[in-house]
Amino acid sequence: MGRMHSKGKGMSKSALPYKKSSPSWVKATAHEVTENIIKLARKGHAPSQIGVILRDSHGIPQVNSVTSSKVLRILKAHGLAPEIPEDLYFLIKKAVNVRKHMERNRKDKDSKFRLILIESRIHRLARYYKTTKKVAPNFKYESATASTLVA
Repeated sequence: MGRMHSKGKGMSKSALPYKKSSPSWVKATAHEVTENIIKLARKGHAPSQIGVILRDSHGIPQVNSVTSSKVLRILKAHGLAPEIPEDLYFLIKKAVNVRKHMERNRKDKDSKFRLILIESRIHRLARYYKTTKKVAPNFKYESATASTLVA
């Protein structure tokens, strides 16, 4: 499978364990893990950051194997899920940063080209999320109002 806006054809990725149950060395219960997830979400962490923190600090390899539910589903159940999906949020944030760079460096033609690629990815992802009803059907990315979405 090729990349969207580059030459790469890499397929490397991590492999999840075959066994779906929690490893024997994990002592945390599902209730404790859920409380940790809610606590980290209230601090303002994104779902992927929560997974990394739980893995690195709390020794929980896979939230799904311990709680039998994913991080985002736990957040949705408690009403703490982000209003726009995480990947779309970070693409918009990247576009805002590139646009800010473009205001300071008018002659940077490469960043202008990269901004076009980023924004095309944003439009494609927004179209997908509209069809799957993850964002509002009237959601529209506009560069003028993008900084308010990220702030």
